[in-house]
Amino acid sequence: MSYRVKLTPILLLILLFGSCVQNKQSEVFIKVETPARPSGQEDVVGLVTEKLSTVRVGFIGLGMRGPGAVSRFTHIPGTEIVALCDLSEEQVEKSQKMLEEAGLPRATGYYGDTDAWKELCDRDDLDLVYIATDWKNHAKMGVYAMEKGKHVAIEVPAAMTLEEIWSLINTSEKTRKHCMQLENCVYDFFELTTLNMAQQGLFGELLHVEGAYIHNLEDFWSAYWNNWRLDYNKNHRGDVYPTHGMGPACQLLDIHRGDKMNYLVSMDTESINGKKNAKVMYGKEVDEFKNGDHTLTLIKTEKGKTIHIQHNVMTPRPYSRMYQLTGTTGFANKYPVEGYVIESGSVNKDIIPDHENLNSHGFVSEEMKKILMQEYKHPIHRELEEKAKEVGGHGGMDFIMDYRMIYCLQNGLPLDMDVYDLAEWCCLAPLTAISLENNSAPVEIPDFTRGGWDKIKGYRHAFVD
Repeated sequence: MSYRVKLTPILLLILLFGSCVQNKQSEVFIKVETPARPSGQEDVVGLVTEKLSTVRVGFIGLGMRGPGAVSRFTHIPGTEIVALCDLSEEQVEKSQKMLEEAGLPRATGYYGDTDAWKELCDRDDLDLVYIATDWKNHAKMGVYAMEKGKHVAIEVPAAMTLEEIWSLINTSEKTRKHCMQLENCVYDFFELTTLNMAQQGLFGELLHVEGAYIHNLEDFWSAYWNNWRLDYNKNHRGDVYPTHGMGPACQLLDIHRGDKMNYLVSMDTESINGKKNAKVMYGKEVDEFKNGDHTLTLIKTEKGKTIHIQHNVMTPRPYSRMYQLTGTTGFANKYPVEGYVIESGSVNKDIIPDHENLNSHGFVSEEMKKILMQEYKHPIHRELEEKAKEVGGHGGMDFIMDYRMIYCLQNGLPLDMDVYDLAEWCCLAPLTAISLENNSAPVEIPDFTRGGWDKIKGYRHAFVD
């Protein structure tokens, strides 16, 4: 049965108007200003700097993550721990004891003053400043250290606002110093192996990737000095801790290495557990808690790929970074079960003789997964896995992160993560807040390279020839 509609002049006008509105709405998103690059500066895409035979390091922030970094650096050849800084003299002394136990000389200690870190950065015998303080101090310390001629490595998230992001970018471009975010999850064993598989074409063309930080912090809030992390969640809406999910996802999609993120849309739930946690920690009722118990974000790229990112530190969900990719010939998933789905034709039959058992109706067998992960083990893991597991740090990925940074500095190679990665992975904090405050409107994601996103074709780790 068919129906015929007579297009009267009025109906035709309605249809035409509706079509125009629909087309207009599909292209409307909140614009975000990209400031002009300061005169005389160039981008630092693929930045290489002078080789450093010995990397002299100063650490700022020795509370939760800093001491672990100090300990790991005692296992990295070609490094010298020169200075240690924290508000607490006790924390500085704990790290000094780590050096003594490793048979290394004590470093110069700075403590007791909120500006003591500047004295560390002012030294002329440092090459790298390693920053592991609370979030609100990350960016200003990174900018100051670069202005004093130092490379910087900054814990996650390295920047919380667009102003901080652009300040780090502009300073790195002006000083030609590396500014790396300490995102450890890109070195985890499943993620790095899967990245290698993707780069060798096992999943075909990648279409969609996912990532998250889902971690119930109910038992951990008190560990953060002066309640700084709970305070930040109380006062800020949006995905305030996106980088663990964003890092692996963006590397899979070659972001600013052939593709770029164009816009995002974000939604969140009401804050219920957030208020409960605040009541416990503050000892009183909290009327407003801005961060939703669960925040989700969708991102669209220039080449039509999609990214899904989630943030949830309030509910009793099992820990998950949601790492997942969907390609035209395969699929990978880490949480809650690690597994691969790969079409038979994607795998070299000389490597895996029973390749015909691969199918798209379920994960490959555990035996097959082990074969794949061994065959496609990343060169970084082939070199460092054993040592990394011995030294530790989130199962070894922290050691690999630190080791790789030092390796690249010593050999004058581009770092695995540059200041634009930092910007792209951190920008969800301010941009998701804009989307949420505007009824989940699409929000433009700036091209932080300011035109250089397509200069390099494909993400790759650098090695000495």
